[in-house]
Amino acid sequence: MEQHQLFRRDFILLVVGQIISLFGNAILRFALPLYLLRQTGSAALFGAVTACAFLPMVIFSFLGGGIADRVNKGKIMAVLDFSTALLTAACGLFLGRMPLVPLMLGVLMALYGIAGAYQPAVQASLPLLATGEKLVQANAVVNMVSTLAGLLGPVIGGVLFGAFGLTPILVVSTLCFLASAGMELFLRIPYTRRQMTGGLLRTAGEDIRQSRDFIRREKPVFLRVILLLALFNMVLSAALIVGLPVMVIQCLGGSDAQLGLTQGAMGLGGLVGGGAAGGLANRWQLRHSSSLLLACSGAVLVMGLALLPGVPAQIGYALLTAMSFCTMGVATVFTVLLLSAVQGQTPPHLLGKIMALAMAVANCAQPVGQALYGLLFDGLAHHAWLVMAGAALASGIIALAARPIFRILEEEVDRNPGGLTVP
Repeated sequence: MEQHQLFRRDFILLVVGQIISLFGNAILRFALPLYLLRQTGSAALFGAVTACAFLPMVIFSFLGGGIADRVNKGKIMAVLDFSTALLTAACGLFLGRMPLVPLMLGVLMALYGIAGAYQPAVQASLPLLATGEKLVQANAVVNMVSTLAGLLGPVIGGVLFGAFGLTPILVVSTLCFLASAGMELFLRIPYTRRQMTGGLLRTAGEDIRQSRDFIRREKPVFLRVILLLALFNMVLSAALIVGLPVMVIQCLGGSDAQLGLTQGAMGLGGLVGGGAAGGLANRWQLRHSSSLLLACSGAVLVMGLALLPGVPAQIGYALLTAMSFCTMGVATVFTVLLLSAVQGQTPPHLLGKIMALAMAVANCAQPVGQALYGLLFDGLAHHAWLVMAGAALASGIIALAARPIFRILEEEVDRNPGGLTVP
């Protein structure tokens, strides 16, 4: 593989397809939960529904990883994008014709389940299209694409939702998924066809065992990294997923467009963070990664302070938006560097399974956090700052406790700097 050239035909197709697909996904994930919150006014119900929606992502991440190691990854992406287009169109047809909560729950669960199967195929494709230093840059580009969609999706979604409601968003998202699927049909990603040893569930179980055995025997530090991500997702990521809509809409009385702008600021922060991660590829030491997590905790603490009694709503909103930008920017740097380290130390035939296992375990604690934060924001409706301050304190403690993990991971990378993923 040519190390000096990253932006070749297949990588460009992958990136452009991701831009279109993730934009449709971002605008849809913004609008559906907001529609539910607006219609019900219940933070607890909002947290419970979004928590349940994450469960299929965990399950299908395991299945998606095994499939990604055995089937053409471009075809996997295309089929899943076509499926998401059909799901979005069906949501538009049934909206207003069946009870709202079951409809939103079913659509969100299916949407997140598809995303769980989709991401292992993307992550497993990158080391086959780029290696070495280019792998870090490829991860940075894909993360920048994701955050660019996260920037534009909520901003445009907030404007469309506020002006026209949910229907135009469903139409735009459907068209995005169809366009992305069409492009992904032409992807050429190297793969070796492998047969499943039994049914899908049996194959998934075998994949989990293989991944577990590899981590236990070869890379035990991976397990500690994955558990760290799970804890941080439960404490901090869940606080932002549930907290931002509640803080902007209910605590500060903001508009749909304002919520879209705040979530768009998160996307912009991720875009800047992705660019910074690419530049830090050869200079950043993994042992210092705790400082990135501490910075995220500090930004969340400022969010809590912005909700203190006596802080004008406009100043509070500006602080929330600025800290959303900072949190996502730093988190993206952390994610890109950590993913690249894990990918570079994983054999090609295990890439899909290891990435699926990592994402599934890291995400499995998040629904618990979302349900808990929904209850906390409902119970402490007039003291929401306490909820965010508590999240900042807990995530800061986790970041400090994680320092030995990052030192060990850095030593692993130093012992095998070339990685295991040479095609």
